[in-house]
Amino acid sequence: MTEKADIQDFNISDLDDEIRTDILCVEFLTAFHQHLLDNLELDPLIAGSRARGADYFLRDFIIADRRDNIFLIKPERIRQFAGNWYILSNMEPNMVELGDMLAGIAVFYEYCLDLGLIDNETGKEIAAHCLAVQYYTERIESFHAISGDGFIAWNDGCLVS
Repeated sequence: MTEKADIQDFNISDLDDEIRTDILCVEFLTAFHQHLLDNLELDPLIAGSRARGADYFLRDFIIADRRDNIFLIKPERIRQFAGNWYILSNMEPNMVELGDMLAGIAVFYEYCLDLGLIDNETGKEIAAHCLAVQYYTERIESFHAISGDGFIAWNDGCLVS
């Protein structure tokens, strides 16, 4: 796959689309990883970490769970992912791991902005959500502190449709 993607190829309406989009996403992420190595000259371990963070967000959350087009997401999806879905989907949610993912998501969408696949406003909003580390830290800490019937209130604290 070339670095330039056709946005409409990433629309999902059924299982066949989801499978096709997942394959296209892997190809696009491979080009993204190569961009990190060649153009940004990141250390291979850092480039791999960024690509893995973007991969987890895109393939497990955006495509498989939300069935959204990776280029047409609402920026609030970052908050929903990091402040709720990631926490509930992992046995030991922590900010070190989540921070790496958010860094990968941020640089992935900077890459998409540079390629003209998202608009400037969306890019700014995604970056802002990726930088809300204190909020996500508080969400993880409050999750670990849930007692009794506190889950519903905790869960409602990060509602995004």
